[in-house]
Amino acid sequence: MRALRFICMAGALIASSFAYCFANNKIINRHSDGITVKTSSGLVRLKVVDDRIIRVSATQEKDFADSKSLIVLPTGKKTAFTVSEVKDSVFVATSELKAAVAGKSGAVTFFDSQGRKILQERDGGRRFVPRTVDGTDAFSVTQSFVSLDDGEGIFGLGQHQANEWNYKGKNEELFQYNTKVSVPFIVSTGNYGILWDSYSLCRWGNPTDYSQLGEVFTLYNKDGKKGTLTGTYRASDGKTIVREEPQIYFEHLIRGDLSHVVNLPHDFKFSGSKVVYEGEIEPKETGVFDFIHYYSGYQTVFIDSKKVVDTRWRTAWNPNSYKFSVSLEKKKRVPVRIEWEPNGGVAYCGLRVYAPVDDSRKKQMTWWGEMQDMIDYYFVYGENMDDVISGYRTLTGKAPIMPKWAMGYWQSREKYNTQKEVLSTFNEFRRRRIPIDNIVIDWLHWKQDSWGSHEFDLKRFPDPKGMVDSVHAMNGRVMISVWPKFYTTTEHYKEFDRNGWMYKGAVRDSIRDWVGPGYLGSFYDAYAPEARKLFWSQMNDHYMPLGIDAWWMDASEPNIRDCIDIEYRKDLMNPTALGPADKYFNAYALMNAEAIYDGQRGADPDRRVFLLTRSGFAGLQRYSTATWSGDIATRWEDMEAQISAGLNFAVSGIPYWTMDIGGFCVEDRYVAAQKEFNKTGKENDNLKEWRELNTRWYQFGAFAPLFRAHGQWPFREVFNIAPENHPAYKSIVEYTRLRYNLMPYIYSLAGMTHFDDYTIMRPMAMDFTYDRLTYNIKDQYMFGPALLVAPVYKYGARSRKVYFPENSRWYDFYTGEMTEGGRTVDVDAPYGRIPLFVRAGSILVAGGDIQSAAEDSSEPLTVVVYGGRDGEFTLYEDEGINYNYEKGKYSKILMKYDEATSTLTFSGREGEYPGMKTVRQFNIVKVAASDPVGNAIRAKGKIVGYDGSATQVRL
Repeated sequence: MRALRFICMAGALIASSFAYCFANNKIINRHSDGITVKTSSGLVRLKVVDDRIIRVSATQEKDFADSKSLIVLPTGKKTAFTVSEVKDSVFVATSELKAAVAGKSGAVTFFDSQGRKILQERDGGRRFVPRTVDGTDAFSVTQSFVSLDDGEGIFGLGQHQANEWNYKGKNEELFQYNTKVSVPFIVSTGNYGILWDSYSLCRWGNPTDYSQLGEVFTLYNKDGKKGTLTGTYRASDGKTIVREEPQIYFEHLIRGDLSHVVNLPHDFKFSGSKVVYEGEIEPKETGVFDFIHYYSGYQTVFIDSKKVVDTRWRTAWNPNSYKFSVSLEKKKRVPVRIEWEPNGGVAYCGLRVYAPVDDSRKKQMTWWGEMQDMIDYYFVYGENMDDVISGYRTLTGKAPIMPKWAMGYWQSREKYNTQKEVLSTFNEFRRRRIPIDNIVIDWLHWKQDSWGSHEFDLKRFPDPKGMVDSVHAMNGRVMISVWPKFYTTTEHYKEFDRNGWMYKGAVRDSIRDWVGPGYLGSFYDAYAPEARKLFWSQMNDHYMPLGIDAWWMDASEPNIRDCIDIEYRKDLMNPTALGPADKYFNAYALMNAEAIYDGQRGADPDRRVFLLTRSGFAGLQRYSTATWSGDIATRWEDMEAQISAGLNFAVSGIPYWTMDIGGFCVEDRYVAAQKEFNKTGKENDNLKEWRELNTRWYQFGAFAPLFRAHGQWPFREVFNIAPENHPAYKSIVEYTRLRYNLMPYIYSLAGMTHFDDYTIMRPMAMDFTYDRLTYNIKDQYMFGPALLVAPVYKYGARSRKVYFPENSRWYDFYTGEMTEGGRTVDVDAPYGRIPLFVRAGSILVAGGDIQSAAEDSSEPLTVVVYGGRDGEFTLYEDEGINYNYEKGKYSKILMKYDEATSTLTFSGREGEYPGMKTVRQFNIVKVAASDPVGNAIRAKGKIVGYDGSATQVRL
């Protein structure tokens, strides 16, 4: 074996970066941070970012594009590495990672420092298809990898609503839409991650789009005639239409006629109707067929006489997708039937499919990007999944510490229509002594015809500053909804338009929105740097003088028009300042967040920025931005889907996520039930279910990174959900108070998120990667290192199954009783209680009852030690509202428990900040298998004084 070896040290490159080395007929260009190799498949470049991160780029052009990344920040760091040639491969090696480029195929393989193969590109798995849009040349690209571990778990990709978990062998299309947030980053249980640096429409898994049924199956109508299915439409007035349907594709509005859905009959009233599609499908091959079902109204799907989709519901204006798989045999005809009850004037339905894919091919990792200059991704390696997410934040930016009040409870609704409603609502929480920190003023606080004016309608909000001041006087905060949308009649629209910074497609096509008679407007181009500055300037002029605390950046997909196809969506935001919308389709929310973060930090540098956005993208966390899961439905299956959606989003590297507790879009039956109750005072069956749904959702929401209720009528304030003596009211209030009791623990997690790149909402696979059974658990999770949370998401359930990972022990939070790990247990879940367990070896820090995060309890902090193994926890504290922590003004107190000696040690305090308690008391409680203590955070234990010096306590 002949090895040609080069040494490239940071700051001491031996040869010129322009020198080419010829070895085994390969051309190698060494440069200060890596190499470029010319292969038969084109140029491949490896760049060393740090010891655990390598950037891989590939092109068939003569050189690489030099465009600046929107998501990756320059590190300015130099890392030592070596370059060597072994046989036909060229290696780049750091102290912890090696990457090899095969000279012939150009495929890249990654190894750890011991030579263990981690991930490998597939030979021939790289593809470039030229694509030109509006005079801009680029490529549609595909990159596939070999599956080295069919049993690995793969998580991330953002937040999607099909209730899927573990993307190994699955497919996901990455685009932004209401309820769907796409982040091109995955983390594997193999302790590596891939950040795919693309801003266009992308796909994970199958690089092609779903096929229409007739492209994969032979269709037969209900009478056995070949070629179509039968569609029967029965209107509420008795009118019936029977049609032959060559495809079930009614998924978007018709361009140029936005009053109708593509392919559906135009002369039919869908509201209150019943529609059935039926017939038979004959597979052209044997295997597992992956379906995607698009639905609004109530829909149920049967294949081969089996119910494959239980009845699901979505509001007419905001349909959803659901995925399922069915095994079928070639040439064996099976019946198919879709039962549909639309409940709106516009209705959507779709059923498309992927043909079977060989299992080994299906489990490969494949990325596809619609329009990119080149293949460009970052391989991130670590000792565990937290390390990998830390690498992602090394690339895309640290997560700042959110203001402390953001960890408290937020109340919102669609919408507070008057100043009186805002103040009376907040005051009612204070009167009832229910903790709250933030109230949200949603859309249409402006005059009806003035969207984008950033001005309150003074008839309904006569004194906006006085309103905000009044909330502040009650130790509260005010968040306001700001859209990147402007009516053409506003001065703000005209200011953008004069500079060429408005997307003009919606104006060109005379698209009017849903407000009043319908108004003409569009969105500004957030890809233009000066436009971003103007957007903030307008907010700074109108909202900042009022004392607004935080920003709700709605519709930042951008959602210029609901329910249109992706091609039209791109046309409506075309061109961007950077180029065609095809190329920059997915990054709008990131650019918009940058506008606000940079703007506020310049205008008010001592106050922490807080943004909430309905969309997101890789890098969003660096702008102190959280994401919520959009306008989800008020259904049990939607609540369940939020668990996996939130967990995947968290593993995508963006730590702060929330949802509309109770769901946003409300089923008619719940609306009717609330109206009946308002008239009669009686709780019918639907209202009973509505209250239980909200109760279970609030229980879950108390253990999300951010705790927030929102939605359409019926109102979501606890006192509007149920009366004080109702179990729903009691449970919601109890968990709101518990959230505040846990504030020292939760805020310490926020500190860990910034300083240690921690993830607050954690899939079981993160902390128990050694136990492969955790890889497919999507309905329970860790909230920080101590708490196992198991939401109840089925109506009437009073128990649920919980898996306790092997080699662990768990205490029931409510009783203190211990459960051994390595088994699944059917645990109690009474109406008012979410199953909650504490891991042995945990140290849980809690405070007394407070009404806001700004309030400081006079009670000692309770430190609960859950025995059974060693443990540690760091209590983090700072001023909570400013950026002094960036200057080192904070404190950390490390607490360590030694099981062998039953000793708790408080380290000497690290750091200080203005207003810090220099002397304090801790109430120390120990829970052990032999001494169970229920609700231990409220128990009385040993009182210990602490003055910042190291202290030991025997328990």
